[in-house]
Amino acid sequence: MTDSSHPWSLPVMVAQIPENGLHQKLTANAEQRAAIAALGGLREVIEANASFDLMHIHDGRVRVTGRLQAVVGQTCVVTLDPVDNRIDEAIDLVFAPPGQIPEMADLVDDDQLPGADTPDPLEPIERGIIDLGHVAADALFLAIDPYPRRPDAVFQPPVEPQDPDEHPFAALKALQTPAAGNPKRRDD
Repeated sequence: MTDSSHPWSLPVMVAQIPENGLHQKLTANAEQRAAIAALGGLREVIEANASFDLMHIHDGRVRVTGRLQAVVGQTCVVTLDPVDNRIDEAIDLVFAPPGQIPEMADLVDDDQLPGADTPDPLEPIERGIIDLGHVAADALFLAIDPYPRRPDAVFQPPVEPQDPDEHPFAALKALQTPAAGNPKRRDD
């Protein structure tokens, strides 16, 4: 059974990662894909696969690199037709014990100049575990196209009527205009 806030889960104990690293692959099953689709506001998740390499670096930190590949079903924002979008995302994160997170956050200065080399924020190792399913699901959610379109879909703005008397409110305007020779409006 999956947790609705984290529908895809593959916990890895940091203490059990060998010194030469660990390679993990995961594939979301039908139940997980349905839960991911519901959580992400998708029509469906057709497939979702990820592969990861975990390597100890230093000070209890673990570098997680990998790739997420998925096919998600969405709805075209122009035509409202179903659209299947491919996602292929590289993943490169560093996880650290929770005590190191505030220390590293202090190194990130909000007033730095654009383009300055800012270290990426660390992800916390929670209770000695890195959940690769959560990492994969987060990467999928971040990669979803917020405005999916069919490749041939073109938005055509509504055409303005050439004749001012042919617009939708022309009949209302005729009711408000006093008739020639009768300057008073009727209030019936």
